[in-house]
Amino acid sequence: MSSSVPSVFSWAGKKVVVTGGAGFLGRFVLEKLAARGVKPQDIFVPRRTQFDLTNQTDAARLYRTAFGQTKVDVVIHLAAEVGGIGANRANPGRYFFANMAMALHLIEQARLDGLIERDGRFVQVGTICAYPKFTPVPFREEDLWNGYPEETNAPYGVAKKAAWQMLDAYKLQYAMKSAYVLPVNLYGPYDNFDLNTSHVIPALIRKCVEAQERGDKEIVCWGTGTASREFLYVEDAAEGIVRAAETMCDPEPINLGAGFEIKIKDLVELIVKLTGFKGGSTWDATKPDGQPRRQLSVDRAAKMLDWRAKMGFEEGLAKTIEWFRKNHK
Repeated sequence: MSSSVPSVFSWAGKKVVVTGGAGFLGRFVLEKLAARGVKPQDIFVPRRTQFDLTNQTDAARLYRTAFGQTKVDVVIHLAAEVGGIGANRANPGRYFFANMAMALHLIEQARLDGLIERDGRFVQVGTICAYPKFTPVPFREEDLWNGYPEETNAPYGVAKKAAWQMLDAYKLQYAMKSAYVLPVNLYGPYDNFDLNTSHVIPALIRKCVEAQERGDKEIVCWGTGTASREFLYVEDAAEGIVRAAETMCDPEPINLGAGFEIKIKDLVELIVKLTGFKGGSTWDATKPDGQPRRQLSVDRAAKMLDWRAKMGFEEGLAKTIEWFRKNHK
């Protein structure tokens, strides 16, 4: 895939659809757009009650009605059906279908709606779950095809990777301008703290805070604690996504990460310390660890987007814990 040449881009007057804009990452993307002067009336956030984006008819209706008679200029596709290891194991079929169908219909309907002729662009948010299970660390974008993803989240990861290939094909055949970014595990205020579907940081924060409130002597953690992960503060991810919209003309994959890894065991100890929980932790080794290691190379993002993560990990965790304490009840 050829390198993208940075383009001159202005948000002035652009009509922007942000799928998933009411969600965890979406609210921060909207803040970044507002900071760039995009007016509220120029942003449309489709809600699931209004549009089932896995349905072709609803995807077409989105483009037809989002701004009345005015056409869409930019699509930032954040919407996904996703969860932690347990949710992925319970819903492999649904997660593949929903994520594949949304991208399939939104990209094709953008073409049919004339996005290409208006020199518009489509931004697809991918997933680190698309990487092979045993990708050399740090993960580099050129390794995306060098093996099969970790089994528990492979259907989700493959669906997201297929969306990237669709954008590449549409660039080759139709000259569609697009971007494809792969954020690592996100965390921050407004995250999903539902223990049935959440990722590791919000789950651990909730377990520690509620155990502290109940006076429990320990929390139970999934797996063995030996796997490692990298985490990116949600506001940093939002900035990277908006920069990709401004800069990229083709879907060359770009990692968005903080450039470090931490073992889950050490993460538990850090969250225990930051929450002030005085109890211990035990490990349920019958539950899977997921991918053994996860850390990204972020050199391409620095070069092509002039982007690097800014939030320190402990500071970001503290902000997330503070938000959860204020809002969880």
